[in-house]
Amino acid sequence: MGTTLPGHALALQGLGKRYGGFTAVDRVSLTVDRGQFLTLLGPSGSGKTTILMCIAGFVAPSEGGILLDGRDITGLPPERRDFGMVFQGYALFPHMTVAENVAFPLRVRRLGQAEREAKVRAALDLVQLPQFADRLPRQLSGGQQQRVALARALVFDPALLLLDEPLSALDKKLRAELQEELKALHRRVGRTFVNVTHDQEEALSLSDRVAILNHGKLVQEGAPAELYERPRTRFVADFLGKSNFLQGTVRDAAAGGFAIAAGGTRLVQALSEGMPRPAPGSAATLSLRPEKIALLVEGEGAENSVTGTISGWSYLGAGYALNVETPDLGTMRVALPTWRAPIAPREGLAVRLGWGADASVPVLDDAT
Repeated sequence: MGTTLPGHALALQGLGKRYGGFTAVDRVSLTVDRGQFLTLLGPSGSGKTTILMCIAGFVAPSEGGILLDGRDITGLPPERRDFGMVFQGYALFPHMTVAENVAFPLRVRRLGQAEREAKVRAALDLVQLPQFADRLPRQLSGGQQQRVALARALVFDPALLLLDEPLSALDKKLRAELQEELKALHRRVGRTFVNVTHDQEEALSLSDRVAILNHGKLVQEGAPAELYERPRTRFVADFLGKSNFLQGTVRDAAAGGFAIAAGGTRLVQALSEGMPRPAPGSAATLSLRPEKIALLVEGEGAENSVTGTISGWSYLGAGYALNVETPDLGTMRVALPTWRAPIAPREGLAVRLGWGADASVPVLDDAT
């Protein structure tokens, strides 16, 4: 198994799937470039798994098409698509050894014994499990079983690797370790990966690009940093991480942006390139991430500032999570790094919050 094998490009064109009167996937169009790691992210019922099953060939779409390197594969049965797949529950054969599990796709393809053994060795080396070749799945940890499943999915050099919530059965620490391994594995094999998850941290950590789905629709797609820093809708800002939503009325232009009135508080918002300036008198919603808010000390200024009172707090090791009640903006969530906290948090403590005009981003309220 080489380490510089080219990936394949995938395109969904108006893909839709209906079950009677229920629309599971609503005309989704999406392109996955060669060698890219794309994650389909969304809450339960958003359509992400249905899309993956359509790509795999296990579910026939009601409309639209699926193209691999420009070739229409919509009608091809799963066994002719040559895609590797890793399931949430590993799906290893319990009576077979690790080597036999990994070799299974090669037996189906009738490869000779010598070639099978060489490919199995290379696949187990790839996932760093050569010493476990003769063990049964029950003798392995969950993380080791998942790596065997990855080796089996990659051993026949698939055109695509499809991953259906592959890390969800693991505990938090092991899941974080496997995320790093999976990302490194993707770099080594150079294949196109399509992953499904409802875990936002996993999506941000693993992916070159993320497609966020809700109610069967593609809401926003882009690089992880782009989606996190510049969500278009309230749904994306709220689903991908945590956010404060500041609502008010547009009052006037400000240098490089505009101002809104939220009760008796005036907030200024910068406009990034390509962002339209809202009309005076219109309603506006700003998304402000908790980690972009500072606790201001006496004499310190900021482009935006509000006073409030700590109503609750948690110690999280690397930082504090604060809830601050403000007169005009309601409860604001603040993420404060422990090492640079200017206060020792306590309920009832009066504080002043500050952030820059470019810390927040306007979002649409029509999330779906």
